[in-house]
Amino acid sequence: MRQVRKLLGALLAVFLLLVAALMLFLVLFDWNRARPLINEQVSAALNRPFAIEGDLRVVWQRESSQQGLSAWMPWPHFAAEQLRLGNPDWAQGDTFVSLDSVRFRLSPLALLWKTVSIPSIELGAPVADLQRLSDGRANWTFDLGKEPADDTDQPSPWTLDIGTIGFNKGQVRLDDKVSNTRLEAIIQPLGEPIPFADIVGKGAAERLAESNASAQDYAFAWQTKGSFRGQPLTGNGKVGGLLALHDAAQPFPLQADLRIGSTRIVLAGSLTDPQNLGALDLRLRLSGVSLGHLYPLTGVTLPDTPPYSTDGRLQADLHDADGAIFRYLGFNGRIGDSDIHGDLTFVARELRPKLSGRLTSNQLLFSDLAPLIGADSSEDKRERGERDVQPANKALPVSEFRTDRWRAMDADVRFVGKRIVHSEQLPITDLDTHVVLNDGMLSLEPLRFGMAGGVLDSQIRLNGATTPLQGQMRLRARELRLKQLFPTFAPMQTSLGALNGDARVSGRGNSVAALLGSADGELKMLINDGAVSRGLMEIAGLNVGNYLVGRLFGDEDVKIHCAAADLGIKQGLMSTRLFVIDTDNAVIKVDGNANFASERLDFTITPSTKGFRIFSLRSPLYVRGTFKEPAPGVQATPLALRGAGLVALGVAVAPAAGLLALVAPSAGDEPSQCEPLLQKIQGG
Repeated sequence: MRQVRKLLGALLAVFLLLVAALMLFLVLFDWNRARPLINEQVSAALNRPFAIEGDLRVVWQRESSQQGLSAWMPWPHFAAEQLRLGNPDWAQGDTFVSLDSVRFRLSPLALLWKTVSIPSIELGAPVADLQRLSDGRANWTFDLGKEPADDTDQPSPWTLDIGTIGFNKGQVRLDDKVSNTRLEAIIQPLGEPIPFADIVGKGAAERLAESNASAQDYAFAWQTKGSFRGQPLTGNGKVGGLLALHDAAQPFPLQADLRIGSTRIVLAGSLTDPQNLGALDLRLRLSGVSLGHLYPLTGVTLPDTPPYSTDGRLQADLHDADGAIFRYLGFNGRIGDSDIHGDLTFVARELRPKLSGRLTSNQLLFSDLAPLIGADSSEDKRERGERDVQPANKALPVSEFRTDRWRAMDADVRFVGKRIVHSEQLPITDLDTHVVLNDGMLSLEPLRFGMAGGVLDSQIRLNGATTPLQGQMRLRARELRLKQLFPTFAPMQTSLGALNGDARVSGRGNSVAALLGSADGELKMLINDGAVSRGLMEIAGLNVGNYLVGRLFGDEDVKIHCAAADLGIKQGLMSTRLFVIDTDNAVIKVDGNANFASERLDFTITPSTKGFRIFSLRSPLYVRGTFKEPAPGVQATPLALRGAGLVALGVAVAPAAGLLALVAPSAGDEPSQCEPLLQKIQGG
């Protein structure tokens, strides 16, 4: 037994001597001698040239922050100077990444569980040159020399666990042919750290505290310039100093002020779980000359608009099962001279992203809606950087809808406008619309305006998945009170009459002009108990109407008992089936057509006096010319028959029956004056 104990004691002594010798070797070994071997092995593993060109040191120290055995066991602390990792053969330039220094420590016990645990790593002056070709090859992806196919599906038993990454200054260059992006960013330390709350505000800092998280101070400033998706880019901002990868609850502070083309993006907040790009919580301000300019930057399909600005809170869950979710919450802003408020959610679904939400406006100027259909001015288009394609002799907008963008995403957005301002004389209230975009099909159902005490209700469908676009519109106007339609026209203020109408139109084409130029459908309208004068035409801005009223009635105000119109539309040609106006002095018939394809007019206005009333006009009137430049005049042919009424005028009987459905009582339950007129026409 004594010999056994001596043998065991000798073996233990030898083991301890070997451990001591190994420790002494590790402490005293000049690790620079191992650099060639390390460089060779790393280069072979990465299939890239790798080199530690400076000093390489390893220092063993105990970790006071550890517990148990880890607190007693010394940890290796590595320090390397002047490191360089090369590019693949196809990339421009020799160097992918270079660093002045790298410092990190490694947990030896974790290696027993096949885990490379690095609590923190410090990078000195990193410089990265990122490149991606148009075929998708990128120098930030590595060919790690995989084993044969039967082994590639087996996950590695080793895991890498990095706690935090720190750096002092750095530079990044990016040349991405896929996204047409070239930029350079420089990161430098701030003189003094800036508290998180000083940048994002007290409210954002308190929200983090409520979730038991606290962001670090801003420690670095950065600047960038170049181009993003083909548009010029400049920007600056601030970030934190430690990028917490291990602790998903440790927010990393971000702040940026970017100008990309005509768009400005200002944000401040935090990124949580940066290792997995987990979540964002930012205050986000956007501004630019048109919301449509955000599409090439973000892929979000938005309409062309006047200049805009918004300010709200952006929250993002980047790892939701349905796709990354971005929520722009409680934002306020302006589009042109109109205010805008609401919440929007964008889900980056695999098939097609989707935008949804609810928007409100307390006062929306009607002119701010003009860019939606290309009806804004040439000057407005130039301010947005767009080429004006509207011919000088055309009235209908020829700007084409961007239907390719309609197929890029879906949408489901409700918009409510509490007051719509058309002009100082004509307020339109209570706009309510539900915009749905689904696989290229755009619908506005309803598109409803409160107007002049009544309702203008429409449903619009535009199928952008077809070539050319196919469009349908139904419109219903009910109880539009004449005295509210023309509040500054004194003779109308005693009127109890209203305007009622229905319209149905369908067409094909990629612009408003093309849709109407191919349209089929009909338009029916009744106006009862109104008045007309040259002064009213001036208020409405109708020069042709001013001329016609002057020729028919002179300068006096004339009471209109009823105006009835039934117009048919076939392949872009709108023709009168019935168009008659009953006044105190005469019954007036309108015949002719308006060609939406050629934008030409051809109408004849034929009056017939009532009884023995004096009516000076002795020849029919006409309106010809174009939509842009209508040309009214007096026909050379005299009136063939005077005072013979509706039959002599040749007023059609059949359309009158259809118009009776639009007859509604006047305000105060006064009988409509259109009903007896239409019944008389129907009776022949």
